[in-house]
Amino acid sequence: MPEFRTGMAIKWNDEIYLVLDYQHQHMGRGGATTRVRLKNVQTGAVREVTFRDSDRFEEVRLERRPAHFSYSTGDHYHFYDTETYEEVVFDRSQIEEALGYLKEGIEVNILYAEGRPIGLELPFHVELEVVETDPGLKGDTASGGSKPAKLETGIVVQVPLFVQVGDIVRVDTRTGKYIERVK
Repeated sequence: MPEFRTGMAIKWNDEIYLVLDYQHQHMGRGGATTRVRLKNVQTGAVREVTFRDSDRFEEVRLERRPAHFSYSTGDHYHFYDTETYEEVVFDRSQIEEALGYLKEGIEVNILYAEGRPIGLELPFHVELEVVETDPGLKGDTASGGSKPAKLETGIVVQVPLFVQVGDIVRVDTRTGKYIERVK
């Protein structure tokens, strides 16, 4: 049975994919299958594929290099590779899931497969400023003690009632959830 890991890169049908998620399934007397969510690194398209024991793919070795996010122009995002001093440009579709956590100067890892950049690896958490939220009312716990807050990058996360506009909050990039107020 093919062994999958979240975040691994595979070459299948002459294209390179990142494994986003997988689920192993065993069907009684039938053979085992693995349902895998794959992201095409060229097009950014995500698809679900079911692999059987007999299906073959090639694991692609990923290389990680540190980089800083510099700026964006339209749908292009520019990064500065701190090892090679080169500029690496990604199209919006290649890094869509990371956009809500990118701000100028953030340090990320650029993922390379077969010598070319294929995606980003974010830090586990980022610190972002709250730009829009309702004022929390004292004693208002009907909503579970949280409220939506729009952050400087445009994402919306649930935060405790005491968080106000201008506060800096730490957000987990893997889950998209509030961790703590920093300032």
